[in-house]
Amino acid sequence: MGPQKSGSETVLQNVLVNYLVSQARTVEGSLNRALWAVLERNERLASEVFLTEPRINEMEIVIDEHAIRMLRDNGLLDTEIRLIVAALKINNDLERMGDLAVNLGQCAIALAGMGEMQAPADLEPMTTAVRAMVSKCLGALIYQNVELATQVLESDEIVDQYRDRLFEGLLAGMTQNPGLAAPNLQFVLASRHLERIADHATNIAEDVLFWVRGLEVRHGRARHVEALEKKPAEAGV
Repeated sequence: MGPQKSGSETVLQNVLVNYLVSQARTVEGSLNRALWAVLERNERLASEVFLTEPRINEMEIVIDEHAIRMLRDNGLLDTEIRLIVAALKINNDLERMGDLAVNLGQCAIALAGMGEMQAPADLEPMTTAVRAMVSKCLGALIYQNVELATQVLESDEIVDQYRDRLFEGLLAGMTQNPGLAAPNLQFVLASRHLERIADHATNIAEDVLFWVRGLEVRHGRARHVEALEKKPAEAGV
């Protein structure tokens, strides 16, 4: 019979998960405002993103400190160790997503000061794809949902394709019309930030799979996901 966990230890686990969920919801709200700010070149939405950043940074420290407190327990179960390891990594990815939301807000403000312009055709579908990845990866985290996590892994390549098309089109536009250099550069930066957000969403999905199922999917992803899909569903997943 395995070691019995006390009520206080269970509380510590629940608090850590709740901290992550709270951080995830805050980051998602900040990212959504940043995405709309870029699409609409909206300075007000961008400024709201800047106001949220200190809260995200503060929560990152709180989560790290709580995870370290749990690590002081020498009698941790495998599931608890996976939770702590995943939480530390997810916490870092969430904070980086918050930083990228700020970067997008800066792009939005820069674009807003350049007057009316035509946004690249692929920018809106790229933001939609990224928003879906973020929503699914955070849903996977909040509900410990393996299916949502695997959907995120399958979407990463789509975002990369949008990034490549955007870059090629914007570079061609700058070559043909040097007057477009300043706005196109901001759109290039925005597409890069969007790609990085998708990368962090993928990281979180991978960590959820590690936490919930104990699967390491960072390397040989397709093989592991295929194996995952063949596994019988676990309770609560």
